[in-house]
Amino acid sequence: MGLFGKLLSKIKGTAHASAADWDELEVALLEADLGAKLSSRIVEAARSAKAENAESAIVAALHGALSKKSREIARALTGPTVILIVGVNGTGKTTSAAKMAAALAREDSQVLLAAADTFRAAAVDQLQTWGERLEIDVIHGAANADPASVAFDATQQAVARNVDYLVIDTAGRLHNKNDLMAELGKVRRVVEKIAPVKEVLLVIDATTGQNGLMQAKIFAESVDVTGLILTKIDGSARGGIALAIEESLDIPIKFLGTGESAKDFAPFDPEIYIQGLL
Repeated sequence: MGLFGKLLSKIKGTAHASAADWDELEVALLEADLGAKLSSRIVEAARSAKAENAESAIVAALHGALSKKSREIARALTGPTVILIVGVNGTGKTTSAAKMAAALAREDSQVLLAAADTFRAAAVDQLQTWGERLEIDVIHGAANADPASVAFDATQQAVARNVDYLVIDTAGRLHNKNDLMAELGKVRRVVEKIAPVKEVLLVIDATTGQNGLMQAKIFAESVDVTGLILTKIDGSARGGIALAIEESLDIPIKFLGTGESAKDFAPFDPEIYIQGLL
């Protein structure tokens, strides 16, 4: 059953749910990482409805928390569509960049990858390995190269090759937040000397719970995040962080990473997600 399906069945089948039942539902919502404010709102919606209407009231509250912004990838009118993949190291950022490229390539698009997380040699190696596996070219620089210069070279090549998409994996850890955001800003500025950045997708690890919401707030304050990629959501009871982020920041989740293979990557479907919760 879903995150709180058993509790719902109890409440629906009872004319007068006890205070303990409602407390149990709210605890389940909190444990699912929906956050205190949203959890309280959902419980209040259910309590205000008749017992037989409790589920529909909860569904309406869940839908109300979702962002109304488009979940489609914004396309450039001419030239390559440039997508920056951002986030802290350990969230699955580099893997998500590769999966994003693979998903676009499956649509018969010409895709190029850029390994601009140059402060972490393993990230460059990882993306190159993915590129070989997926038969997608990866632009990279020398060890410890300037990330912005790698991104600039990749954008030049994307234009010269007339590819449809350029997916850039960016740095995820510098000495402090200001350094990281300054570096991301620099990467964007040099890329946009050649082509506009159409998407900045922030990768969030679903298993980090409310810490994921804090990461999203920090990035949203510093860079123009246009959408989210939620990773490691498979087998986790913490998928509710998706709703918490959308309700708090109005940033749409665009993709889910659900496993280790290239195909374990799918567009976020709000209807399926909510039904999964229930």
